[in-house]
Amino acid sequence: MNASPPPSPARRRHRALGVLALAALFGGALTAPGAAAADDDPAPEQITNGDFSAGTAPWWWTANAPAAVVDGRLCADVEAGTANPWDAIVGQNDIPLIAGETYTLTYTATSTVPLSIHTNVQMATEPYTTDLSATDRIGAEAVPVTHVFTATADRDAAQVAFQIGGGAEAATFCVDDVSLRGGAEPPVYEPDTGSPVRVNQVGYLPKGPKTGTLVTDATDPLPWTLKAADGAAVASGTTVPGGEDPTSRQNVHTFDFSDVTTTGDGFTIEADGQVSEPFSIRADLYDSLRSDSLAYFYQNRSGIAIDADLVGEEYARPAGHLDVAPNKGDTDVPCQPGACDYRLDVRGGWYDAGDHGKYVVNGGIAVAELMDTYERTLTADGAESAELGDGALRVPEHGNDVPDILDEARWELDFLLRMQVPAGNPLAGMVHHKVHDAQWTGLPMRPELDPEQRELHPPTTAATLNLAATAAQCARLYEPFDADFAAECRTAAETAWAAAKAHPAVYASPADGVGGGTYEDDDVSDEFYWAAAELFTTTGKDTYRRALLDSPLHGDADAAFPADGGMWWGGTAGLGVLTLATVPNDLTAGQLADVRAVVTTAADRYARQTRDQLYGVPYAPAGQNYTWGSNSQVLNNMIVLATAADLTGEAAYRDAVLRGADYLFGRNPLNQSYVTGYGERFSRNQHHRFWAHESDPALPHPPAGSLAGGPNLTAPTSGDPEAAAKLKGCAAAMCYLDDNGSYATNEVAINWNAPLAFVTSYLDDAGDGAGPDRACRVTYSSHPWSTGSTTTVTVKNTGTEAVTPWSLTWLLPGDQKLSHTWSAEIAQYGRTVTAAPLSWNRTLAPGASVDFGFNSTVSGPAADPGTVKLNGRACTAG
Repeated sequence: MNASPPPSPARRRHRALGVLALAALFGGALTAPGAAAADDDPAPEQITNGDFSAGTAPWWWTANAPAAVVDGRLCADVEAGTANPWDAIVGQNDIPLIAGETYTLTYTATSTVPLSIHTNVQMATEPYTTDLSATDRIGAEAVPVTHVFTATADRDAAQVAFQIGGGAEAATFCVDDVSLRGGAEPPVYEPDTGSPVRVNQVGYLPKGPKTGTLVTDATDPLPWTLKAADGAAVASGTTVPGGEDPTSRQNVHTFDFSDVTTTGDGFTIEADGQVSEPFSIRADLYDSLRSDSLAYFYQNRSGIAIDADLVGEEYARPAGHLDVAPNKGDTDVPCQPGACDYRLDVRGGWYDAGDHGKYVVNGGIAVAELMDTYERTLTADGAESAELGDGALRVPEHGNDVPDILDEARWELDFLLRMQVPAGNPLAGMVHHKVHDAQWTGLPMRPELDPEQRELHPPTTAATLNLAATAAQCARLYEPFDADFAAECRTAAETAWAAAKAHPAVYASPADGVGGGTYEDDDVSDEFYWAAAELFTTTGKDTYRRALLDSPLHGDADAAFPADGGMWWGGTAGLGVLTLATVPNDLTAGQLADVRAVVTTAADRYARQTRDQLYGVPYAPAGQNYTWGSNSQVLNNMIVLATAADLTGEAAYRDAVLRGADYLFGRNPLNQSYVTGYGERFSRNQHHRFWAHESDPALPHPPAGSLAGGPNLTAPTSGDPEAAAKLKGCAAAMCYLDDNGSYATNEVAINWNAPLAFVTSYLDDAGDGAGPDRACRVTYSSHPWSTGSTTTVTVKNTGTEAVTPWSLTWLLPGDQKLSHTWSAEIAQYGRTVTAAPLSWNRTLAPGASVDFGFNSTVSGPAADPGTVKLNGRACTAG
């Protein structure tokens, strides 16, 4: 769940009731439980019998943790084998709190077995909204524990709860000196930003731009020095004063060392007496991140055991939501009461984010961008397919002759297809909006331990169009590998389109947010445009062409790629534009030029933002309103820039992508890399129910390649307890916490890692930053005749090594069908064509050429496909 109401029970902080104020109104007659009535007491005690001198009342405990007073402390014997912290609790109810008061909770505790307990001040009934939710490590030594928090809502009868379950062994937990008093000073949060010299902590490509930012009070230029790992000076210069950066309220300078092409590791920049984090200058910086960012999806699969051989022991887990107790499961899910009278098997798919919900509109953009990452290898000169191929990624489907990235995408596509309303039912062909727990689950919570009932939520037009778009893309991409699946996708896509046209305004309810996010969207013109673009590209049908050209969004760069934001699950028109601009289709030459102009117009704007902003980020929301998941907006804008670079070959777009990477990996106001495992100071406590080491040390941190949502200006008022406590008044780009509880700034999500996968694939393909090398040349000559055309293809090895065996791949423009072929094994799957050698021309020596040809049914000359790949790498045309 992201960009929607809070997960978990909604973890919010609360405050104590203004007992003294009420007492003043009633002549001093009221006191808080356990409070002294003295007029000069500024902070009455809210806990009754916190020293246990009066026995156990009014304290309570769960049946599996019987308690008694022993040596002046309350001691509870916790049984072995509880699964979750909240399975065993010691607590006290009827504690009044008031919004706006700041409290100090203190206690001492011991445990005969080390425990990580949850210390909560919360509602005593559902949804158990928390004012304080902290994880404390308790051992044999009695150590005082203190928490300061500010309440955000009035509570007549809140609860202090020590959640002490979740341990494999039996333990005796003892607590004493429990106190809760108001009148505390709210803690002032000062983020640890490390060095004021801000660089891309992963590094820079040898021939790409190399820029950084210095935070300083100085107003005059300052000297800087680039040093190698051994301390030797490599380059030097002076900074450029930039004044105050409005996104951070920091006074900053910038510096540029782009002329340096020396490669190596351990470089640092020294300026103003400070030293940056170390970084590398290498061409292979993003090789591992391409793989890690995609492995994120396998690790968040629902309905399959996650294999230790693929991910390591700490990340392995049983399958979630397959009807194995305590799961209720996803194989036979009922609708919410009143939504439908049938049940569906909706197993599989990806868990959306930090919770266990599965949302079609979020899965739609995520799976589309994974398919885009693969489809780019078919259309872009600089894209390579080998790193995404069968056996290249961490998925269990190796050896099936399908690119691993398509295996991963299919796991989600199968789920999306299962969410379609079956024929014979009301709203047949429409798609259920989401499936998730009937009630919020707590944090942490391994997916196989989730005990909540799963529910299907009503179909929506937005979800239906997400299936129409992604299934249409599926139909063209999977045809070479599984024609039956491709046909199933095409049927589902066209069925969904017809259903959406018949029901164009069925929206998700903004009130449907218990147990999962709402994802409401009452403007689906962008989804109609995206779906039409994908269906037209796949089928060529005039119905979809007319829907595109008649859309008010067609040709509108601001609608597709907002100037102050970017594509997101609620704004998907840009996905359709990118497909039309890059994938061969039946638009006229003029129409295609107009679509590509939309891409370059937006890319020009985003590139300008990277040059104008003091942290070089391609994201400039109005009023610095960094939104929920701002890092995904940055990445989606980088996709536009990368596509413009692919279409035009202009280095300015590629350089802007690289500056965006600089921001994500440390050249930002917090000096923070937002991707786990990359950089010196990286996010490691993202909000996730399994990757929750901060909440439970027995669980892992997120794996390498997991993207944090990023700064969110609205986080302090979003209900996020950590943001409410620490980020009040924060500057936009400073509104971030690397905290497991901060879902508004630090959640992970499939639709955030998907653009990361696309961009890191692009960056890895970029090599040293100077553009792709070419080791082959392809000449494509077409000669028309009465009812068709004869095409001859010549491929020359311009490299220095023999290529054996060779394979050529390209996409056919227009509706061509190949017939007679010669001198190669040629196969056509939709618009995808592959040519492989015969026995006598298997090897292509350096400087050698191979000719082959085919006839095709096309009126006039067969159009040149533009991009032809030799063993996955683009050749020069001509």
